[in-house]
Amino acid sequence: MPDLAGADVDRELQQLEADLKRLEAEYTMYFSGRLPTPPWEQRARVAGLITRLDRQHLANYGDRFRFTTLQSRFATFVDLWDRGLRAREEGRPGPFATVRPVTAETPAPAHDRILHVASFTDPLRELDKVRDLYHALGDARAEAGEEPVPFHRFVQLVREQVVGMQRAGSAEVAFRLAVKEGKLSFTARGLAGAGPR
Repeated sequence: MPDLAGADVDRELQQLEADLKRLEAEYTMYFSGRLPTPPWEQRARVAGLITRLDRQHLANYGDRFRFTTLQSRFATFVDLWDRGLRAREEGRPGPFATVRPVTAETPAPAHDRILHVASFTDPLRELDKVRDLYHALGDARAEAGEEPVPFHRFVQLVREQVVGMQRAGSAEVAFRLAVKEGKLSFTARGLAGAGPR
């Protein structure tokens, strides 16, 4: 097999990395309902590039390691995506199904009601509670016709609020999601006298 020049290999590997990231994003959009069909065309393009690179002799150990890592990442994703597609066809929850907690709801006045309350001392260690709060906020924003907030930005916001209020002397910070006078309200406040858990 012919050797690829170093610059060509690097360019091909960068292209493969970019295409794989794009494919991953498109599958995420498909499974979340934002794309009507799976991204077969992009998947075929990535598979073709991997096949082409696999047939080449990569003399550089670093390039070979980088390619092998991308190749195994693609294979892992393909397995996951195929399981998700199979589950969807069979009408059962697959690896991409989001499990939302079942909570008992008490009826509240039509205009003013509390949707969710959660308190944190360290959000990065309490990701289940962060996720529950995120889903509650996402549902409320969707109901109000607002765009969803990306999860990583939401985690960052919660963490910044907790750290800021802890610096001001609150050991624990409570977040409240409510509807006030028909408008969505998301507030955070330090809990006085709350000790660390």
